[in-house]
Amino acid sequence: MPDDVFEPAPPHPATGPPALPPAPATARLRVVVADDNPVVRAGLGVLLSGRADIQVVAEAADGREAYEKTLHHRPDVVLLDVRMPGVDGISALPHLVGIAPVLMLTYSRESEIVHEALRLGAGGYLVHGEFTADQLVQAVRDTRNGRANFTATAADALLAHMRHGTAPNVGPLPDGLGAALTTAPVQAPARQREHSESLSQLQPLVGQSSVSGGSVSSPNRQQYGLSSREVEVMELIASGMSNQQIAATCFISEKTVKNHINRIFTKLHSTSRSEAIARWLGTAPRDPGRHP
Repeated sequence: MPDDVFEPAPPHPATGPPALPPAPATARLRVVVADDNPVVRAGLGVLLSGRADIQVVAEAADGREAYEKTLHHRPDVVLLDVRMPGVDGISALPHLVGIAPVLMLTYSRESEIVHEALRLGAGGYLVHGEFTADQLVQAVRDTRNGRANFTATAADALLAHMRHGTAPNVGPLPDGLGAALTTAPVQAPARQREHSESLSQLQPLVGQSSVSGGSVSSPNRQQYGLSSREVEVMELIASGMSNQQIAATCFISEKTVKNHINRIFTKLHSTSRSEAIARWLGTAPRDPGRHP
């Protein structure tokens, strides 16, 4: 071989082609869940965080806590219940929408509440029992992207409003909802302390249950010895839900719902839904021959 011919050296066996940079990780959609029912919060946390692109970063039991958690975590979407003790969802809503998109997720189906929530800036309205798990997940994704989702009850309320051109009710909302609203929604300033001070202007309301509407005094339900899941199912029964709706809300099968109901009836010494509801709500006449 001539001396002037260049022959490249063979590559070192330990070196190969340069490594490509790792693909950037896709940011997960971050969610705050606000509901006063711990069973509902837990179920939503398991469902949403089980999706590869969604992460529940915080939970809240009332409107004030929802505001604080949203302010701290800056989520992509807030799931907000309506009826909560202290500061209710309607009162907290105008303060939340300045920080993150809000999707109402609630048992409250009254048309005036739907209208008010949307007027105050909610990005969608879902009523428990009217959607599947997959539909909820898609609604969360859509809310982040600015697309609204409504279940049948909320859609009907919107349609009625569009047809008549007026709000369904211009009077006070049911259960005093929205009574903690300040005169104007709080705009998000730069400092968290100012946020907390502005929200402290909201006055807590009488405690309200997210399922049954709540009452000032409640019967002694611990005497029946229901498990936490049975309590959740009984609350949904008392709210008027069917077995199918309860199954969709709790993310369980209808057969499992029936099994829960059979055990509930036994513990409440009831033979029908109406009798069980009356005992649960404390409205059943006392029978000295029965226990409790």
